[in-house]
Amino acid sequence: MNRRSVLGLAAGAIALPALRPAWGQNFDHPVRIIVPFAPGGTSDILARILAPDLTRAFGQNVVVENRTGAGGNIGADVVAKSPPDGHTLLLIDVSTLATAPSLYSRLPFDLKRDLAPVTMLIYAPYILAVHPSVPARNAQELVAYAKANPQRVNVGHAGIGVGNHLTGLLVTQHWGADLTQVPYRGGAAALTAVAAGEAQLIINGATATAPFCRQGTLRPIAVTGPARLTDFPDVPTFQELGWPAADSGTWQGVLAQGGTAAPMVGRLASEIRTAMAVPATAERITALGAVNRAEGPDSFRTWLDNEIEVWSRVVRANNLRLD
Repeated sequence: MNRRSVLGLAAGAIALPALRPAWGQNFDHPVRIIVPFAPGGTSDILARILAPDLTRAFGQNVVVENRTGAGGNIGADVVAKSPPDGHTLLLIDVSTLATAPSLYSRLPFDLKRDLAPVTMLIYAPYILAVHPSVPARNAQELVAYAKANPQRVNVGHAGIGVGNHLTGLLVTQHWGADLTQVPYRGGAAALTAVAAGEAQLIINGATATAPFCRQGTLRPIAVTGPARLTDFPDVPTFQELGWPAADSGTWQGVLAQGGTAAPMVGRLASEIRTAMAVPATAERITALGAVNRAEGPDSFRTWLDNEIEVWSRVVRANNLRLD
């Protein structure tokens, strides 16, 4: 799929007063960033990095709220039902959001109608890591161990149907191994469980997982994405290993309420992209193993529509339903 950055909508478009939409482009009260996962995960980390820069840009306090549950759908629904004024934003792993229409026959919101893509933010590859108690120091040893110990390797993930769960299913099916998938309430909870030895394996965003690997709490085995990570030069990519889902990972993006006027969406996209380019912020994002992929609403919508189709095939193939 084509994920090249393209120019987004021009921010600051000027309309004649008589034609100005009901909702303007200015911020007249605090802005909420709804993160639909628990604190400590990639979405939460990124929201809190951006909040200070956006507070200055908007001239209003930017508050991060964690609204967890239902694989991100509870938080998404908060935004879908908010006023269409650009003051309530959803920051989410959009691959996870893209699986919702396939997993649920009845969502409380219509993804394409009730949420407006504003901008992609980052791509962070997944790290496949194991607890140090697992007697495998590389991919070949891990596959052999998993096949020799059916159902004895627990895979912690952020919830049924989210991106790292589906990636895990594809990879372990490719191995021909029978692993036990264990859902937790978000990536941070899954990380904590694997670090404690409650589960043995995790596939999770590098932003949140790399610190555990640097500390030796987890052992990295493989990474997604086009290249090895600088911090872990000896850890091969999925592509090098011939594993599926080589380009999967955490794609973080921002959406607004679906009825938000185009000029406001344009301003939001512009201000967020500017905040992402602040040198100190850009350095923090790079240090977290992420790549800046901030781009405009149109390309984001195209990407999201494509993801919905891609992951729907995986959901159907694995007969996954959550209602």
